[in-house]
Amino acid sequence: MSVLVVTGTGTGVGKTIVTAAVAGLALDRFSKVAVVKPAQTGVAADQAGDLDVVARLSGVDARYELARYRDPLSPAAAARRSGLPPLDLNAAAARIAALESEYDLVVVEGAGGLLVRYNDDGGTLADLAYALRASVVVVARAGLGTLNETALTLEVMAARGVLLDTVVIGSWPHEPDLAARCNLRDLEMLSGRPLGGAIPEGAGDLDPASFRLMSRSCLGRAYGGGFDATLFRTLHEPAQEGTS
Repeated sequence: MSVLVVTGTGTGVGKTIVTAAVAGLALDRFSKVAVVKPAQTGVAADQAGDLDVVARLSGVDARYELARYRDPLSPAAAARRSGLPPLDLNAAAARIAALESEYDLVVVEGAGGLLVRYNDDGGTLADLAYALRASVVVVARAGLGTLNETALTLEVMAARGVLLDTVVIGSWPHEPDLAARCNLRDLEMLSGRPLGGAIPEGAGDLDPASFRLMSRSCLGRAYGGGFDATLFRTLHEPAQEGTS
């Protein structure tokens, strides 16, 4: 695995924090790690973007932002409003493939969900992941509604031949409600594999050293962490009614 794509079931699910956690742990295993943001939206030219957050938390210096648009819209819509050219996915795939030869791991963070458009030709992160033959980490919400969002994302991936790596909960609540606790088992059934991790709510506010410790305990062994999906589910899953 030399290219790993991080997508979400929607906006604001914790993709950037999961990207930082994956990239940070990769630095413990590999000498050269890069993070790519194909298109950053909602940020002015002189403002910090998602890659700045990733760099602060993970310590990864090699970061590549391929396009930036001010308006907080899909990359395609933001490009239209700005009058700037949209992201060329073929060029982006070529750029990332070139980085693949330079780095042990390249982590690519998408914008919004898997089918958010990068250009008016309909190009999406799913197309980019397929072109790169990259595995995809799906970042999901914990609570009510996440099962439908996650199922839709996974079905699209399967239909388009996009490889699933795992599902990670992007923000596990400090006080999870019944839906969040019940969703643990169902998210694993949807993906057909153990949960790849659960990042605690507010993790992005940690200092870098504390964030690295958190990442080790909250991401699975495939990423260099010690997260045990079975133990996590056992600790949080509610007992069935009528049982003690």
